[in-house]
Amino acid sequence: MFWHYIDLSWRSLKRTPMVSTLMVLAIAIGIGVTMTTLSVYHMMSADPIPAKSKQLFAVQLQSMDDGDGWWTSDDLPYQLSFPDAENLYQDRAAKAQAPMLRTGFAVHLGDARTKPQLMGARATSRDFFSMFNAQFVHGGAWREQADKDAMKQVVIERSLSEELYGQQSPVGKTLYLDNHVFEVVGVVAPVTRHIKFYDLNNGAFRKPERIFVPFSLIRELELPSWGNSNGWKREEIKSYQDKLNSEIYWLQYWVELDNDEQKQQYSDYLRNYIDQQKQLGRFTREHPKFSLRDVNQWMTYNKVVSEDNKILVLLSFMFLAVCLANILGLLLAKFMRRAPEVGVRRALGASKTQVFMQHLVEVALLGSLGGVLGIFLAQLSLWGVRESYSAYSDLATMDALMLISAPVIAIIACVVAGLLPAWQVCRTNPAYYLKTQ
Repeated sequence: MFWHYIDLSWRSLKRTPMVSTLMVLAIAIGIGVTMTTLSVYHMMSADPIPAKSKQLFAVQLQSMDDGDGWWTSDDLPYQLSFPDAENLYQDRAAKAQAPMLRTGFAVHLGDARTKPQLMGARATSRDFFSMFNAQFVHGGAWREQADKDAMKQVVIERSLSEELYGQQSPVGKTLYLDNHVFEVVGVVAPVTRHIKFYDLNNGAFRKPERIFVPFSLIRELELPSWGNSNGWKREEIKSYQDKLNSEIYWLQYWVELDNDEQKQQYSDYLRNYIDQQKQLGRFTREHPKFSLRDVNQWMTYNKVVSEDNKILVLLSFMFLAVCLANILGLLLAKFMRRAPEVGVRRALGASKTQVFMQHLVEVALLGSLGGVLGIFLAQLSLWGVRESYSAYSDLATMDALMLISAPVIAIIACVVAGLLPAWQVCRTNPAYYLKTQ
């Protein structure tokens, strides 16, 4: 029976090509706009590392004095000072830990063939790669000794490796960062594509760095910060050493904790650390706080998906509703024009349910065609977003879930819009139309 309804629906669409085309176009435009905003919202709010998002925690410490606040909801700074990041890293109280700083270099091969390029880089620990599930294409992370002794070793991203060294493995070769000669020890695939969740302070949707160097080089090479630096008290900074010793917040810190027991142990460690720092004259608040937030909590805390994004999605659904309102009128006119034919069918034995279902199948077919065309329009819009805003190049895409959702939303929306016209036409009185034949 279903295929018979499909056949009848297709014949009906062909009998009224102009009206049918208008309805399909209206659905397609509504779905195209809706899926464009919904896809970007979906990618923004997706868990960036589902396999470990519950095991990775951003560390926050409230080292400000009493009377000095922060603009966050819980009065905790987003980042850590260098003394705190270095102290926590030296203690290594977690299963794995990654202090990190966004910095940058002039990158070149030290010959006349390559023009130096100014690039962002990340100074961090070797744990960074295992914590954030980095996939190595060649080589691996630098040795633990490199973290301790500030050895000039570097891990580069695959696209940079291909740009500088072609398809050959660059492991063991040299790379110049400014005037410093580094040994390439590994080539890694992009750590994250959609959201740079491990450093939301410096742009959640900025391109991840393609160069990684040991954290200990910050002190050794006096690496500048290419990210945000925030202070809470007046300090005289006359040298790089002054900045290292200051209370300026300019580093991020992540730890990996496998379960609640490890999280509790690390929380106890942070309480003890704060008490130790109190004895040294820091953390002068009566009750200084700290926080451990997992990846998704950290993204919510930093409002990666803003209210504006949610309102935009809501507006797009409202636009779809306007499109459906227009379709409802066209469907009502089309179905009621067919009332004499339906009256004859009712007189020949067709039940109300059969007539009702036949017309719902017809609007579902319209929704399917509109959904498929809507996917094409959405892809066109997303391409325009990618071309206009490079920061959204990895966000403005449709994954499998969105590709499946588009026709499903279109069919459900059309069926809802078609309920009234289908109900009206199935209530046709056969006797009335038989008299008029």
